[in-house]
Amino acid sequence: MAHDGTAGGGGPELETTDGTGLKANAIGFVDALVIGLNSTSPAYSLAAVLGPIVALAGIYAPGVMLASFVPMLLIAAAFYYLNKVDQDCGTTFSWVTRAMGPWAGWLGGWAIALTGVLVIGSLADVAVHFGLLAAGLDSWAVNDLIRQTLAVVVILVMTAICVIGTELSAHLQDILILAQVFFLLTFAVVAIYRVYADTSTLDSIEPSVAWLNPFGAGGAALTGGLLLGVFMYWGWESAVNLTEEVENSATAPGKAGVWSTVVLLVTYLSVGFAVVAYAGTTFLAENAGEEEAIFAVLAHEVMGGWDWVVLLAVCTSALASTQTTIIPASRTALSMARRHALPPRLAHIHPRFRTPDVSTWWVAGIAIAWYLVVNQISENALLDSLTALSLLIAFYYALTGLACAIYYRRHLLESLHNFLLIGVGPVVGAGLLAWLLVESVADMSDPENSASGVSWFGLGPPLVIGIVIAVVGLLVMCFWRLKDGTYWQERPGVVDPDLVHGTKQKPGGEA
Repeated sequence: MAHDGTAGGGGPELETTDGTGLKANAIGFVDALVIGLNSTSPAYSLAAVLGPIVALAGIYAPGVMLASFVPMLLIAAAFYYLNKVDQDCGTTFSWVTRAMGPWAGWLGGWAIALTGVLVIGSLADVAVHFGLLAAGLDSWAVNDLIRQTLAVVVILVMTAICVIGTELSAHLQDILILAQVFFLLTFAVVAIYRVYADTSTLDSIEPSVAWLNPFGAGGAALTGGLLLGVFMYWGWESAVNLTEEVENSATAPGKAGVWSTVVLLVTYLSVGFAVVAYAGTTFLAENAGEEEAIFAVLAHEVMGGWDWVVLLAVCTSALASTQTTIIPASRTALSMARRHALPPRLAHIHPRFRTPDVSTWWVAGIAIAWYLVVNQISENALLDSLTALSLLIAFYYALTGLACAIYYRRHLLESLHNFLLIGVGPVVGAGLLAWLLVESVADMSDPENSASGVSWFGLGPPLVIGIVIAVVGLLVMCFWRLKDGTYWQERPGVVDPDLVHGTKQKPGGEA
């Protein structure tokens, strides 16, 4: 069961099937912040999303990235306030269960777990691909057998690090984020310098503050860009999934999630301005579907013989995210299992390392199987499965925002702060994401909008993948409900801020 922490500390350890709990106070605020940042894979996200956003919005791409930040910040606030009263590593699963009941909570947990399964293989593949390019092994990078074998090895190594200990994971993440940020900023500074020095090899444009106008390219471009932005910012909540292992678990993980979104905004805008200014919109739009064109071809144009610096940035970005993406999926499975929403075996904690070893290896195993099977279908099928991610992400983010307002409903009118930051903000964020979810379904229903351009049952492959995931989730949930109904005996409740952490505390204030 979830627990309430003690004031100012990490909270009591939560008992699991083997009588041990996750290791409390294993990492600090900075480590959690770094893990939240790395989970989004900033360099890879820019490589994958910047081109398509420019194709939609032109020079106003930075404005679209700024607009995408708004719903993320609102949902991050919901994560912060819900974590203050329930430090459960299952995050959305636990909170939605308490606020809205077990059925909605289970579906939220299923969505989080499946996002990890869908994306881990792709991230490892990107890490290997760009790593080989940075090493000058281009022939290996295009060899499917070599690349996929190395990707599986990367997943296994990163999973082992996750199992060995949260501290080791955090230390590795510290190194990877420093390398990634350094490489990205170096690239951005050189690109901007060459724009003003008039030495750009492409159709450069002098940057302007007007580029921050999200409505500059029209409403349709903004809608499409926001859909891409959901994927671009996704992952920061991994910091909150470690809540039971972070010092000051009642506040530090939530703050790390909020600050992650802010740091990401600054990073994305900096690199976005630099890339658009150096390359112009034509090059980026024409190569929107080619990740390599953004940070491989463009890296060579900007950095010359030092292009390996940018390639290494994407490699370290995807490598870091491969590891951190395992965290929310495995912790959510742990949380679900110990409340009997999944087989209890998944709640096993390694007696020495104090990490959820069984759920972590299960997530990795299923992710490897998905990666290998989908690659046998086609490379486009893997891209389509990533596109389906936006449906799951928008779904569980929206659920979390709504759960925040419902959970605190008896206290929203106690102050303007509560009403705006705990009620209105998360609900608006949930509403925006629900709207994006509907727009995604409409967009994905057209097969022409998929990476492959083919039709599955008259629909786009990403939508079919999303529907299959939802149906399988419903079947698994109903099966487990019949096999073990313990979890479904829980009833939604209302938070009492006066009892949070054993102090007299209001939801928006300090003890």
